[in-house]
Amino acid sequence: MTVSPSQVLLEQACSQVGLSSSGAKPVRLGENAIYRLPGQVVVRIGRSGQLDAARKEVALARWLASVKVRAAETVAGIDQPVVIDASPVTFWRELPEHRHGTPPEVAAVLKRLHASHYRTTSIFHRLPPFVRLAERIEGATTLSEDDRDWLRGQLARLREAFDDLPAGLPRSAIHGDAWAGNVVVTADGPVLLDLERFSLGPPEWDLVSTAVRLSTFGTMTAEEYQAFAQAYGHDVLKWDGFDVLRDIRELRVTCYAAQRASEEPSLREQADLRVASIRGRRGPRPWPDWKPLT
Repeated sequence: MTVSPSQVLLEQACSQVGLSSSGAKPVRLGENAIYRLPGQVVVRIGRSGQLDAARKEVALARWLASVKVRAAETVAGIDQPVVIDASPVTFWRELPEHRHGTPPEVAAVLKRLHASHYRTTSIFHRLPPFVRLAERIEGATTLSEDDRDWLRGQLARLREAFDDLPAGLPRSAIHGDAWAGNVVVTADGPVLLDLERFSLGPPEWDLVSTAVRLSTFGTMTAEEYQAFAQAYGHDVLKWDGFDVLRDIRELRVTCYAAQRASEEPSLREQADLRVASIRGRRGPRPWPDWKPLT
């Protein structure tokens, strides 16, 4: 039987920390390889060169536990990340039975997070709202040059607008990618997942992730959104800076689709549709025909 490179890394990392990799089952083998071990342990194997990111996630998980915000938990008693052939390996407690959070549940865990006291340390970086967007625009080879020129201009306009956002909620620790799939609920309450984009910034950034489900994607009812806003105690749709953060979110998912379409021709229709939408060529929002990319 052929053994994959990630399996070799898994075996070596488990041996180093005193765990057995026997019976390990792959959960996802993508940019990061994730395995489940018997005994409710999940092992995440990062890409070479991602040691700092792995250290940050471990430190964040421990900080969140200290401020009583439930999140993915590291396995106690292991000095991690473990580094095998330049790949960082981390060990996490497997979640018990869970479901996706409802809008009020998402709001409740975000409200607690945003109110948590933090100290400025190396694990908290300033929110990078435009990470990789320029590279994705240049790599979007299926788009016309006119569309790419427009996207470049939109990126430049939004960079300026973000630096000049109107006053809003006090800056706080934010999740950075607080869509509903990153908040699950166990019998003990909501749990934050995927800490990769955790940073310091405007709390509105997290709230906009839900608001665009109503305003841009049309995948949420007005009643569901009101339940979210009431549970949090603030309606980001009424904030003067909402349009800027909404437009950044739309640009991010559009650029992602455009880059993917360059590699997967079946996604070209979605990329073209999104560009036409944000360029104002498909009528007013919402645009419910934007499909999630798998």
